[in-house]
Amino acid sequence: MSTVEQRLDRIEGALATFHAMLAALLEQRTVRDWYTTKQFARRVGLAEFTVREHCRNGRLNAAKRQSGRGAFCTWAISHEELQRFQRHGLLPRRQ
Repeated sequence: MSTVEQRLDRIEGALATFHAMLAALLEQRTVRDWYTTKQFARRVGLAEFTVREHCRNGRLNAAKRQSGRGAFCTWAISHEELQRFQRHGLLPRRQ
């Protein structure tokens, strides 16, 4: 492989990395009305499983959507709840 081909390979790799980082940044900056548990987890730095458990246990205000896999509905978390969580954290545990 020639030096020019090696340089082109490195440039292509760097461009692919740049595009992936740019896509992640744009997604992070996009304000949505509602977030999936996966989107919410990425925004706040938690595992998606943890976010689902907090929804299930009432530690996050979330609603069940009538979509999902089979009989299982997915959680939807509002932008207002994202902002509340970022300011104040989880809701208290239910008794």
